[in-house]
Parts: sequence; C-alpha cells; structure tokens
Amino acid sequence: MTDPIVSTSPSRLKHRKAAEVIPFLEAYISKKEQEIAEIEQMVERYEKRRLIEERSYQSMSTLRRLLSGKKPDHHLAVEYIHYVKKPMEKVRALRIEVENARSILRSSGTSDIIAVSDELADEMN
Repeated sequence: MTDPIVSTSPSRLKHRKAAEVIPFLEAYISKKEQEIAEIEQMVERYEKRRLIEERSYQSMSTLRRLLSGKKPDHHLAVEYIHYVKKPMEKVRALRIEVENARSILRSSGTSDIIAVSDELADEMN
C-alpha cells in the first residue's frame, strides 16, 4: 500500500509571522514524536503479550491444551487489526505531519513570513 501524496495548493496556505510559527512548530513536532513513541510502545507491549501467551500455550501438556482452549484465529486477526494495524496507520499519518512541519521549518530560513497550511493554522489557534 502506498502513502498518499500530500500537496497543499497555494490558496490553502496562510501566511504567519516566523516569530509565532517557529516555536509552535518545534513544540508541535516534539508532541507528535512523543505520540508516535507512545503508540509504538503500545504495539510492542501487545506483541510481547501475544508472544508470552503463545509460548505458555505451547508449553502446556496436551490435556491442558484441550481443557484450556485457544482463541480462534479470527479473534486473533481482529485483535491484530485493533492493536497493531490501525495504530501503525496512525503512526504513518503522524510521521507525514511531522515531515511536513519539518519541511516548513527548513524552507522558512530567516524570512519574516512563513506559509502555513490550514490544518497547522487551526492548531495554532
């Protein structure tokens, strides 16, 4: 699956003073990176828990396996979608946002006016 190409038309850009945009962008980037790290930690905890459950199930005797039962495969698939796939899609979207914010910072240089997308302008307010 490919990531969507994100482009902002010039009519959707708002111009703001660099003095108010740069500190916001730095805080915005760090906040989004923290959110990415939290989501990745959640996914790692889920995968570790699943691995431990699978190991404990495999280490049981045959009789105990018959009595304890195992989650059906379709339940595991739904769990995977909920705990891994959807959060990782969100991580990809957050990384795109962070990269867009970084590109704004890099392109701004020392100019007094910076062009900001509508979404970032809304977040600033």
